[in-house]
Amino acid sequence: MSLLQRARHLLRLYNFLPKKRFGQNFAVNTDLLRRMISYASITKDDVVLEVGAGLGFLTQLLSRECKRVITVEVDPRLIKILRAQLYGLQNVDLIKGDILTLSVPSFNKVVSTPPYSISSPLLFWLLEKKFDCAVLTFQKEFAQRLTASVGSKEYGRLTVTTYYRGEVELLDYVPRKMFYPPPDVDSMVVRLRPREPPFQVENEETFLELVQTLFTQRNKKVRNAILPFLHKRGIKGGNALGLADSLPLHDKRVRELAPEDFGALANEIVRSPSFGFSKRSINAKA
Repeated sequence: MSLLQRARHLLRLYNFLPKKRFGQNFAVNTDLLRRMISYASITKDDVVLEVGAGLGFLTQLLSRECKRVITVEVDPRLIKILRAQLYGLQNVDLIKGDILTLSVPSFNKVVSTPPYSISSPLLFWLLEKKFDCAVLTFQKEFAQRLTASVGSKEYGRLTVTTYYRGEVELLDYVPRKMFYPPPDVDSMVVRLRPREPPFQVENEETFLELVQTLFTQRNKKVRNAILPFLHKRGIKGGNALGLADSLPLHDKRVRELAPEDFGALANEIVRSPSFGFSKRSINAKA
């Protein structure tokens, strides 16, 4: 019986109707799942995290290849199916809950076809963790944003933040027909490896907030786009205008800045007397 046939059978058996808002499109191509496991170079020493267990097809394959699988599923209706499908697999920990709010056991690799609806928060969540590599299937457009070229339409906060924290490879094109029910878009398999930042920032919080703020005005010149960020930091009036004018690259548009440029801007702001004064003022009020 193919995975597609198994999926249809299970959905009928448990009277389960997949919910679009949960991104419940189940991977039903065995070759795709096996390639994902291969891309992660899974061995018997690995503890693998799977986000969105679905019907348990990937979980079952992983359990044969690794030391332990930590599989997380948020939908209680699927938990019932999974308990039956994964029964007897001693090296599988099935956890019910939202991966973004759970405290999960330690893992060293990730292999998953997560719901599209949590792609961005899941990626940022992962980049805060320590692991060797993650192989994930994302919506094609989302995946392309991870490696977008500076100045391109896809280039944005996601590109810069991911580049700062990790190395990304686009490995495989995945047509929508490999899922059931098929989603509205095609997908791509992505491999993510954490790394030490390729450039230094003096205050990571300032850097990440600056990237997020500036990309809300991606077509503006840095001098104008940065003013809301400075105002939020308590730097206002002439101090804000003077600092904005003194910054390197202040005449370039936000979309034209390389990741390293955002780091340089953040460092200049942190070093400025106005920034130090604003921090003292904020702390004094607190």
